[in-house]
Amino acid sequence: MTQFTLIIASILGGLSVIFGAFGAHALKKNLTEEQLKSFETGVKYQMYHAIVLLLIGFNIKLETASETYMVYSFIAGIVLFSFSIYGLVISSAKNKKLRFLGPITPLGGLLLVCGWCLLFYTILNIS
Repeated sequence: MTQFTLIIASILGGLSVIFGAFGAHALKKNLTEEQLKSFETGVKYQMYHAIVLLLIGFNIKLETASETYMVYSFIAGIVLFSFSIYGLVISSAKNKKLRFLGPITPLGGLLLVCGWCLLFYTILNIS
């Protein structure tokens, strides 16, 4: 589980750099300020949580069910939160807004919060 966590963290971290550059250069001409800020929010949250996954992978043994759920919560939360924002922003810029993605963003945020709660629980139980 540790190697899986580190691999996914490195992929998500690398993608956040790529998406950040894509947003700053390729999309900047086509997005409004508000859309650009939303896209940047997705990139920031993706990078922050990729770093959290790296720290978890290097510092927690990931042996219990709650530790496994924590990792999966962070991964699913990143994908649902950040990628739904990317989809909403890009589709909106093309005047074909994918409205079904709207409810997915808060679900991703909820999974990120679950990941943080499980991290808190894990830290309390490390002795």
